Amino acid sequence: MKLKTHKATAKRFRVTKRGKILKRAAGQSHFNSRDPGRITLRKRRDRTIAKVDTRALRHLLPYQHITPSQGKDF
Repeated sequence: MKLKTHKATAKRFRVTKRGKILKRAAGQSHFNSRDPGRITLRKRRDRTIAKVDTRALRHLLPYQHITPSQGKDF
């Protein structure tokens, strides 16, 4: 049976070639002028997802090649 991709998750996360999951930093939409410069620079970068959350994302994104973290069973 074919598995369905969770479309909202697919729009928010992307998987690198090495299997890491990236997401956009939160709080970028508006009111950024009041933040210090170091925080606005930090918001421009993508964030990597913790290894604890990769198991849930593997079920939501079944056709993305997410590598298991440090040889643990999923």
